[in-house]
Amino acid sequence: MVNRILQTPIMHRIVEHNGIVFLGGLIADDLSQSMGGQTAQICQKLDKLLAEAGTDKSKLLSAMLYVTDMSQKGEMNEAWTSWIEAPDLPTRATIGVADLGKNVLIEIVVTAAR
Repeated sequence: MVNRILQTPIMHRIVEHNGIVFLGGLIADDLSQSMGGQTAQICQKLDKLLAEAGTDKSKLLSAMLYVTDMSQKGEMNEAWTSWIEAPDLPTRATIGVADLGKNVLIEIVVTAAR
């Protein structure tokens, strides 16, 4: 069975199937923040959405981080590793992209076990 949670006009924020939880791409609410600030905001959103799906960051399986400026990757990594404990780090890819929208520096997509 497929469980879909939090429908938006273009997608569901959360889709769960067979104990695997997929979260759609998330961006920060305050786009005036730096890469680290935007990353930290997204991580707070992830905490809420994962809880809504009946899981948490300790069960992350994979993460895809889309960033517009690889020179700011260190700041992003600092916010990321402040949020999640080293033993719980998922597999991860950081992908440089040309544009995510006005002032959007990072978008994060994750998959977790339930």
